[in-house]
Amino acid sequence: MCRPGTAVTVSATNFCPPNYNLPSDNGGWCNPPRPHFDMSQPAWLNIGIYQAGIIPVVYQQVKCWREGGLRFTITGFNYFQLVLVTNMAGSGSIKSMSVKGTNTGWIAMSRNWGANWQSLAGLVGQCLSFAITSSGGQYIVFQDVIPAWWQFGQTYSTWQQFDY
Repeated sequence: MCRPGTAVTVSATNFCPPNYNLPSDNGGWCNPPRPHFDMSQPAWLNIGIYQAGIIPVVYQQVKCWREGGLRFTITGFNYFQLVLVTNMAGSGSIKSMSVKGTNTGWIAMSRNWGANWQSLAGLVGQCLSFAITSSGGQYIVFQDVIPAWWQFGQTYSTWQQFDY
């Protein structure tokens, strides 16, 4: 059911929240520590036969290449900010993230799921900076990347990008 000797490179987004009510061997596909990849059909057809369904694969992490800098999409309401970080190069994933408003110090954020990070702080009306450590160990401060007049639902870009 596999296409021997073939490979495909994909961006893993981890937008598959776990369902701890199901065992990982019977439908809880996204439950850790099970590696799981839902692939688009064009990507899938590079390595497998359409009718194959679930197949074992050998995989490795490779450096992500991106054009432009990181993008920050901020959603939420009042004292809850949910920040989606996209277009991340290098290792492609975030190990830790903090936010700093114009009137605050650095506030540690927690992973909500996937590339979504949350904070429970009153940051509306403040210019926002982010400090991110990639899973590759690189640390970058994205200074004043979101202006004080930001609104929920908007996306902001920066020229800064991860190398590893």
